[in-house]
Amino acid sequence: MINWLLFLKGADTSHWEVLKMNEPGLEKAMDTLQYLSQDSEARRLYEARQKYLHDEASMLGSAKLAGMKEGIKEGIKEVAKNMLDLNLDIMTIVQATRLTEQEINALIK
Repeated sequence: MINWLLFLKGADTSHWEVLKMNEPGLEKAMDTLQYLSQDSEARRLYEARQKYLHDEASMLGSAKLAGMKEGIKEGIKEVAKNMLDLNLDIMTIVQATRLTEQEINALIK
């Protein structure tokens, strides 16, 4: 509570590191205050940087998800190949893997 009071009272920014050391929420408040006190050009640059970071995180998340889906699909195809090696009929493999009959026939070739 004392750290918050010192911050709200307007403690010198050189002391901010010490104040926020044990207060994670205080660091966010300090960052917000710095942001709001910037000039319009600095704020525009900050917002552009934040947008870039957000977009990059979003793209990475999408890429990971796409990679996982592709990996799962390849794993299912490997299971289907193993089932073919065990001489199971195609309809059983279709039911077990949810692959289409055409996809299974392509694996045979």
